[in-house]
Order: sequence, then structure tokens, then C-alpha cells
Amino acid sequence: MNPAPVRPSSRPRAALVGAVACTSLLLTSACASDDDAATAPTSGGHLIVWADDERALALMTFAESYSRTTGAQVEIVVVENEELRSAFLDSHAGGLGPDILVGPHDWTGELVAAGAIAPVDLDPRADADLFTGGALDALTVDGRVYGIPYATENLALLRNTDLAPDEPATFEELVATGEALVGSQGVERPLGLQVGEDGDAYHLHPLFTSAGGELFGSNTDGEPDPTDLRVDDPESIAAFERLGELGEGGTGALTRKVDSGNAGRLFEEGRTPFLVSGPWSVAAIREAGVPYAVGPIPPFEDGGPARPLIGVQAFFLSSGAAEPELAARLATDFTANPEFSVILYEADPRVPALMTALDVVAEQDPDLEEFQRAGELGTPMPAIPEMEAVWTPLSEAGAAVIGGADAEEQARLAADRIRSGFE
Repeated sequence: MNPAPVRPSSRPRAALVGAVACTSLLLTSACASDDDAATAPTSGGHLIVWADDERALALMTFAESYSRTTGAQVEIVVVENEELRSAFLDSHAGGLGPDILVGPHDWTGELVAAGAIAPVDLDPRADADLFTGGALDALTVDGRVYGIPYATENLALLRNTDLAPDEPATFEELVATGEALVGSQGVERPLGLQVGEDGDAYHLHPLFTSAGGELFGSNTDGEPDPTDLRVDDPESIAAFERLGELGEGGTGALTRKVDSGNAGRLFEEGRTPFLVSGPWSVAAIREAGVPYAVGPIPPFEDGGPARPLIGVQAFFLSSGAAEPELAARLATDFTANPEFSVILYEADPRVPALMTALDVVAEQDPDLEEFQRAGELGTPMPAIPEMEAVWTPLSEAGAAVIGGADAEEQARLAADRIRSGFE
């Protein structure tokens, strides 16, 4: 069953237009309209929330419901995705900015290191069962939780059930099935997995880990340890070699010709039986009328689990919030009332992090449980500041190896570039 259609009212849409129009003024002023001020509660307080444009409409729907329920006015201000984190850090340094920031959990380490966010009243152990697996861990630094998780996302295998009726048990089986279909029924490629000319470490991570690769070792708290980079360990070099065997000089299952612009279209048009992607691809697949199933990315026959990176969308509480008590209360209110998570899901279909909300929406959309199943063996995307230095070198190494470059040379080059980025 398709999720409930989004029908935002004219008020949030107008608010979005106003917020976008005043994006350049965000560091010096909030941009509430006269209409908003006139309708604001007189005694409930006023929270300012910064978010990017992809989440703004969903959050405005949530904000209206939260305001009606609690009496607190919630104003959503849109900041461009590419500028959101840096703008928040700059505003914190200048004593300005919002009460709450909405963003991905992998910002946590940098925001904590800058002193820009405050811990929330959630216990990483006692409250873990309230949320989907790993959601609180992803936001935990030194034993304290620094965000309220509201949605999770991870890669899975989407399968055209007409072309491939059976779920492959191994990646070798997936490739064999796909290769057997190429040249018939309009199939052009055995698999849609975006690589592109610049590489894509995020989409390659499940295969890299199944083949034995690893980014970091762990410290005594089980958190990624940037002093123990493992990209050029023998196991990771072997994993790069495995990617090379699947690349343009090998089976051709992986190619730089498949990128973010065409991977989804290949699947939507029936030109590949398999797509490695996330829940953000489902709407277009449904619209195209492709019969599909969602499942875990299969591991290599002789390998370990294929571990997708788990992303968590969160509410971060600014350490410089103008209304810290009101901002902190959001954690309690959000956790206690699954309706808020359901509203966010209906406006932006991502897997709810709150288990009670997931139980509700899973009845409408069984894909959500399947995406969660696909992420059960995943690992939270490292939320340490050093990850910024990892993405580009690791992605480019993956693309080079898939293009036929020497795996050991590329692994060592990537590791050297990453370590230089740490300095």
C-alpha cells in the first residue's frame, strides 16, 4: 500500500516561501511573518528550527501539530543543505542561530567538538529499546546522547520481481541472475549500483565490508577510532581487489557508467533487475509501476555480512538556544507521542526511529520493515569529525579500482590522503 499522500496546507507552503526568501538573513534575524506573529500562542514560547529544503515541508507539518498540542510556536527556517552545518557552526560562534538544528547524525562529532549542541535527556542504554537498532548509538558521544532520532535510512536491495522472482542469497547469485538476463526482456545491466566517475564510498560500503574491508578500528567505548585507520590493511586491500574483479576489467557488474543520475532510471525502466538504493527511490519506482521487493544486500559467498551504513536524522539542541528548557522539552514530547513521528513519516516517508511509530506506519507501508531488516547488520555512519577526510579519497579509490587500477596502490594512496586530511 502506498503511504498517505502529502497535502500540505497553504500556510506551511507560504512559510516555506518566506523562509527561502530570507535565507541570506538567517544569521542576523529570524524571519517570522506578521501572520505568524498574529497567530502565535501568547504564553507557550517560541522555538526556531533550522532545516534544509528537503525536510522543510515535512517539518512544517510537524511544527503545526506540535504547536497545537503544546502551545509552543515552532518556526521552521530553511537553509541550503550545503550550507546548513557551516551556517549553524558560524552562528553558534557568533552567539546567534536557532534553538534546534535538524540534520544527519554524522554531524554529531563535529558539533559536539565545537560545543555547539547540548546533550538530551535520553540514556543510550535505558532508552535504546524505544528506538530502532543503533539509532541512539549513532548519536552517542562519550556516553551521552546528543540528538533526538526521528528517522533512519539505509541501503537495501530492490528487486524487480518479474525479472528476478527469487531473493538472491549471495552476491555471486545476484550477479549470475543479472548477467543471465542481459540481452533479454529489455535488460541492459545486471545491477544498478551507483559508482560514477568520482566513486561512491557510501554505496560501495556493503560490498567493501562483506569482502573484509574496514574503515576504522574501535576504541574502548566501541566508537570508531581515527587513530586506527584500516583502509590500507591487508583485509581492505583484498576488498578493493574484490571490487576490481566486479569492475570494468572483470565481470562488469560494477561500472563508472552507472551513477546517481541513471541508476534509478535503469531500474524504473526495467533495464536492470536489481538496484542498490534507499527508501528515497521507492516513490519513483512505484510511479513507474515496476513490481518490486525490498531485501538485504546479499553478502559474498565466502565473505562476511554486507553492512550498509545507517543514517539517522535527528533534532539537535543548540547549546546556545534562546529557550533551552523549551528546546529540551521537545525530546520528552517527541518520545512520548508517536503521533509526531507518524506525521513526519506521512510528509516525508523515511523509516521512523521511534519503535511505536514504526509499528503504526508499517501497517500502511510494509517496505519500512523490509528496509529495517536490510539494515539490521548495518553499522552507523561514523559520526567523528575525521570522516570528512575519508569520503573523497575512499570514493575515488573505489572508482579507480572498478575502472581497472591496481587495488593495493589505490588503497595506500587513499589511506595517505585520509591521514593527511586528519592533520
